[in-house]
This record gives sequence, C-alpha cells and structure tokens, in this order.
Amino acid sequence: MTAATNQADVQARELIGTILAESPLKAAGFIVTIYGDVVEPRGGVAWIGNLIETCADVGISETLVRTAVSRLVASGQLLGEREGRRSYYRLSQSAGREFAAAAMVLFEPFEDRGWQFVHMTGLSADEQMQALQRAGFARLGPRLAVGPAGPLPATIAGTVFGAETASGQKALAAFVADYWDLAPHAAAYRQFLAQFEPIARFLESDAPAAKTSLAVRLLLTHRFRSVLLHDPRLPSPALPKDWPGQDARRLFACLYRKLSPAADAHVARNFVTAVGPLAIATAATDRRLTGLSKQRV
Repeated sequence: MTAATNQADVQARELIGTILAESPLKAAGFIVTIYGDVVEPRGGVAWIGNLIETCADVGISETLVRTAVSRLVASGQLLGEREGRRSYYRLSQSAGREFAAAAMVLFEPFEDRGWQFVHMTGLSADEQMQALQRAGFARLGPRLAVGPAGPLPATIAGTVFGAETASGQKALAAFVADYWDLAPHAAAYRQFLAQFEPIARFLESDAPAAKTSLAVRLLLTHRFRSVLLHDPRLPSPALPKDWPGQDARRLFACLYRKLSPAADAHVARNFVTAVGPLAIATAATDRRLTGLSKQRV
C-alpha cells in the first residue's frame, strides 16, 4: 500500500466511522445488503467466514453475524449448507426474487411512468392495501389506492387503471400533500447526501485500499437502499422543485461506479463458495454498472 493509498484509507475509515455514528447498523440488515450487492449477482451463495470478515469492517461482531444469519434462515431468506467444516448460505427462491426487484429500483435509471389506480378484490383487501402502502401507494378508500405506475406486489388481486394528469397541474402538489408526507423522505435524502458527498470529494484524487473500497460501497448501498425503497417514488411533476432525490441518485451512481473496480477485485480475491471463488464480474454486475452509467447528470 502506497503512502497516498494509506492516507486515502485513513480518510475513508474516518468517514465510515462518522456515518456509522449517525446511522448505526443492524447486523441482519447489513448482511442482506452484502447478499444483494455482492453475492446475489454472483450466484447467491457465500461462506459465512466472508460475512464475518466483511461485517467486522463496519464494527459488527462475529456473534452478531451468526445470530443474524440464524434469524435470516428462520425467516426463510437464507438456506444453509455444509461442505466439510465450512458453512455456506444461499438465498432462498423468494428472497432471490425480492433482491432482483430491489436491484431494478437501485440500479436501473428512474422512469416516470405516470399514475395508476388499483381496485382490490377478494377477502384480503386489508392485507393488499398494506402491501400497496409499503410500495408507496396512498389509500383512497377501503379497496381503492393510487400510486406511481409500475410493477405491483405479487399479492395484489384486482383491477388496475392507468392514469395521467390531464388537468389541474397546479393543484397536483396539493393532492400529493393530502395523501403523502414527503418531508421525511426529503430529509433522508439530504442526510444521505451530507454523509457521502465528502467521500465523493476525496475520491476525485485518492483511492482507498480494495478492502476499504468494498466496505464503503456496501455502506453506500445499504444507506441508499434504505432511503430509496421507502420513497414512494412519485412521478417527477408531483415532486417539489427542490426535491433532493435525483441528486442522491446521481451521487450513488457516481460513487458506486468509482468504488467498484477495487471492491470487485477484493471480492474475487477473498469471497469463496464450496466450488471456488466468486467471480470478479458477471453479466448481472455488468448490467448494474451499465444501468448506473445511464443515470441523468
């Protein structure tokens, strides 16, 4: 490690410490991020030793990792398997589908698709409504919801109506204010920007070691994922003029692409399965980088 790289590593570690102090991690959530960012696009299987080593870089102990993995197995997200004395964990099929859907939101360019109304049928309308609200929809009635057009949760049964704003553009902000509280989402985006803009500034001239690059990228993905997946992601005309979401998307795309060469090299050198090391790149990781390169600047 050169003196310049060592200095960049120290800087990166200090920034990681600041972010962790402001936004403490939970072991299970961070392990989910490791799978989503590193493991899922490379086959979905990881050695628990790699999880322990990676979590240690952000202050999560081995005991917490093992407890969190056990809980993820119990909840059906991970499946365990042994090869000799080593334990490996793979994603369940249902978790793999969830990870793929989340990856589309994180790594594909955002598209304004307008609005849609959903009228639910069946006896489980309350459960369906809760699923829609988690997906960013607003409740208009016992069986009627409105939200951004796009894929719906798999549990939804009913009639879907496509819609667009035909008139009343000036009143759209009032309509949105009646049904969505966007202030917490804007605050979360601004905190994300404040936490990671300093990293973008020093990456313009310095680069941390590969191991630290992976830790920073995982933390970046973890924080952005938590903000973005809670955002209702409404069509752009419905958002305030000072909406920080697009700036956050650009920052995430820029940092992820800059950190990836070193981070992926660390993965290829250190992450293993029962049949060999994880690949430095796959068609899935290439698609992610391509999608991020298309983010509007």
